[in-house]
Amino acid sequence: MNMSLTEKTSFKRGATDFSSQVAKMKAAACDFVFLGTIIRETIGTVAESRKTGFDPVFFGTSAAYTDLIHKLGGAPMNGIYASMMQENPYIDEHANPELRAWATKYKEQFKEDAAVFSVYGYVLIDNFAQIAAKAGTGLTTDSYVKQMENASFGTDYFGSPPLKFSPTNHLGNNRTRVSQIVDGRWKVVKDYQK
Repeated sequence: MNMSLTEKTSFKRGATDFSSQVAKMKAAACDFVFLGTIIRETIGTVAESRKTGFDPVFFGTSAAYTDLIHKLGGAPMNGIYASMMQENPYIDEHANPELRAWATKYKEQFKEDAAVFSVYGYVLIDNFAQIAAKAGTGLTTDSYVKQMENASFGTDYFGSPPLKFSPTNHLGNNRTRVSQIVDGRWKVVKDYQK
């Protein structure tokens, strides 16, 4: 991308204080921070940055794309970005009737709102079940892999991209979207690109 890395910092597993990392990035005048963090580290880094007046663009991986970021981190999390595929199913915002019906059933069964992790689990198990059914009775690792290497899945009401597997492609997809926390919720700001 013809860009130079201004600064790099890290943290130890279990860290809860990110003041030295933020101070290092602030001293280097970083204007874009790519976060290799999950939940606690994302919230801690962004909150510490906001507290000190350090306000770069924050961009996290799909590991940071969870409603827990804004639920636990509050208003300081507004503005951060993350890569993602399936959207967090905010039932009051989605017009898609299939998604609303799924999220309603989920809440009835589990007594809590569905989140993006609920979607990930459902999609993964559904895809597995479809491939296993095609492999037939007497499922083995080899019969499953043979079917998986010829499997494809279209888009679904969760916003999943089309997936196509082959003997040389077990990833199925290399596309992603970008969301940003706006007013305390993730909003898709950049859709899939080819």
